[in-house]
This record gives sequence, structure tokens and C-alpha cells, in this order.
Amino acid sequence: MIHLDANILIRLSVPGSGAAKKVRKWLLAGETLAVSAPTWFEYISGPVTAQDILHAEAILTGGVANFEKEHSHQAADLFNLTGRKRAMKLDCMIAACALLQRAKIATTNVNDFLPFVPHGLAIEAVPI
Repeated sequence: MIHLDANILIRLSVPGSGAAKKVRKWLLAGETLAVSAPTWFEYISGPVTAQDILHAEAILTGGVANFEKEHSHQAADLFNLTGRKRAMKLDCMIAACALLQRAKIATTNVNDFLPFVPHGLAIEAVPI
């Protein structure tokens, strides 16, 4: 399973983008694609069109993963382990969901998730 970061969903609306090509490749290979609830929140906060949202939903074969109590605890642990930077709170939540589902996180912003690699997160770098 691969969890997509919001930047991947955003780039889907750009025909021929590296993200669109990578997602197509994964889907053709039968890979399960999902997002965490925090990622979905970030994405639909926009600006996106209703058609963009429908397109994103169509490729999410694994759906939107819930964010529950166990995710909160994992995210808090990551927040504390990585220096308690307020700007990283949402990334901690996204990383926690991927970790608990044993999923890689696919992103165009690898640096956002590098602090979580020592704590078990696998990252799939995606070209813009």
C-alpha cells in the first residue's frame, strides 16, 4: 500500500506531470493507493474543483484511512521524537497513518518526511 501526500493529489490535475505518470504506473501494476484523513483534509481545503475531487477519489483504491486514537498517539510520539516543531504537526499525523498501515508515503516534498525515516517511515519520492 502507498499513501499519497496531498501534493501528489494536487499534481494529478496536471496532465503529463511526474505525479500523474507515477500514479498511472502504480494503478496499472495493481498497487493499492490511499490517503490519510489528515491528507484528505489538506487536499480538499483547496483550492480544488469538484471534478478534481472526483478524480482523486477514483484513484484511491484504498480509500481514505481514518484518523483515530492510536493514530493520535503515534503522531504525538513522532512530534516529540522529531523536535516538537509546530509546523510539522500535520506531517506527524500523515506519517503516523502511513506507519500504522505499514504503507509508504509518496510525496514530491521528501524533506517534509525525512525526520520520520529513523522511526520507520518509508518514503517514495515522486517527481513533480
